[in-house]
Amino acid sequence: MAAGAAMIAGAAGAVRRHLFLLAPNNSGSTFLAAALAGCARAWSLPREGQHVAGFHGPSSRGTGTRLLWAATPASIAAFRDPAAYDWTRTRRAWDFHARAAQADADTLVVASPPFLLIADALAAEFPGAAFLIMVRNPHAVAEGILRRAAAAGPVAPGDSLATAAARHIVAALAAQAANIAALGDRAAVFTYEEMCADPAAVAARIAALVPGFDDLDLARPRAVKGRYDEPLRDMNAEQIARLTPGEIADLDAVFDARRDLLAGFGYAAGAA
Repeated sequence: MAAGAAMIAGAAGAVRRHLFLLAPNNSGSTFLAAALAGCARAWSLPREGQHVAGFHGPSSRGTGTRLLWAATPASIAAFRDPAAYDWTRTRRAWDFHARAAQADADTLVVASPPFLLIADALAAEFPGAAFLIMVRNPHAVAEGILRRAAAAGPVAPGDSLATAAARHIVAALAAQAANIAALGDRAAVFTYEEMCADPAAVAARIAALVPGFDDLDLARPRAVKGRYDEPLRDMNAEQIARLTPGEIADLDAVFDARRDLLAGFGYAAGAA
């Protein structure tokens, strides 16, 4: 879309399909959502689907879980409670706030990290929906949470923030593994590392899943969290290097117990 081009407001009656971006927080989903919003056929939201005014369901802010919404069974249960959601009212809110670059846009892109806990509900509620499932090196994800300690969320007595973050990440990865098995060919699956190493290949996989998204450009710098334009690059090494030995020990005490899960996504135990 050309700079300064007028946006079309309100998607009521125009959305034919939903595309849900399922990724743990701090996994590159902000960049990817911004890139998807640049597609001519895309309707996009001004913020995460869970934070759009009029969304009717639990949110990470509303539950006070912030960046640790999968850290405890009780929190996961709160997000997975079907009675907590009103999808009819949420649809109306999303359509009202959606924006598009072209009148023939037909796919609403929704990114919201906790939604990876309810992929089954989304698949049932939005029968034509497609899904993007993305994961990232768990140590790099943890560093992003620890760096924002003041906003991370509640930590159980006796636990360190690193321990809570590790439990959150393991639960999110377990949910993603279940989502991959359940969604089948309705989803494109890739890692943050694959997206950084070969953005054209990942863009092609997304375009194969979502008709009309063949103009997806992952090479162009994008505004990240509204602060600056950021080119796509693998930031794992520099983030992991910021972890302290104590933080790594606490993370690995949790990660080592789920070596099988991490290995299934191509991640070795230990910060690397």
